[in-house]
Amino acid sequence: MIRKIVNIDKEKCNGCGLCVTACHEGAIELIDGRAVLISDEYCDGLGDCLPECPTGAIKIVEREAAEYNEELVEKRMAMKKPVEENKEKMPCGCPGTMAKAIKRTGKNANLRIEDKDNKNNEKINMDSELQQWPVQIKLVNTKAPYLQDANLLIAGDCTAYAYGDFHKKFIKDRITLIGCPKLDDNEYYKEKIAEILKNNNIKSITVVRMEVPCCG
Repeated sequence: MIRKIVNIDKEKCNGCGLCVTACHEGAIELIDGRAVLISDEYCDGLGDCLPECPTGAIKIVEREAAEYNEELVEKRMAMKKPVEENKEKMPCGCPGTMAKAIKRTGKNANLRIEDKDNKNNEKINMDSELQQWPVQIKLVNTKAPYLQDANLLIAGDCTAYAYGDFHKKFIKDRITLIGCPKLDDNEYYKEKIAEILKNNNIKSITVVRMEVPCCG
């Protein structure tokens, strides 16, 4: 039969796994780091997964597909439930893409290094000021809780390597987003940042870039 069904563009998929948790029928799984519709019969075609996709990799199409089978879905979800209850929920196979806020405490917050240029060779505290994870623009969920009422820092990938006191000067008290104007898709970044501004009450935006042509 011809009906509406989810279509996933593997080239656009970044493996964040948000669609996996958004799909109430369990029709989508991550395979080799990419979202895959595992069976037409599990997809009702309503598109609950669409709003969660940060890259626009998912859309609804009309094509020849097996009829949605609610009975099979109920059996599948019943089998998955005991497994999910015994493990911490994770949206994908890569824990590094999970949205999380970072809370700093006095313990284990500092990196101590030796300054060879210091005559007394005194140890210097280098505190990380990073507030959240992930930081790559393409991986950030536009609806992540830490974005609400945030002061944004949008920085070129190379800037943190070129500026010695980057954490104290720029990252402190800001939510950090990084990307490369030369190598990445700038049109996608425009859309992504626009979505962040639409979904959240952003207080301020600070942009840091290199003084080189590729970062213009």
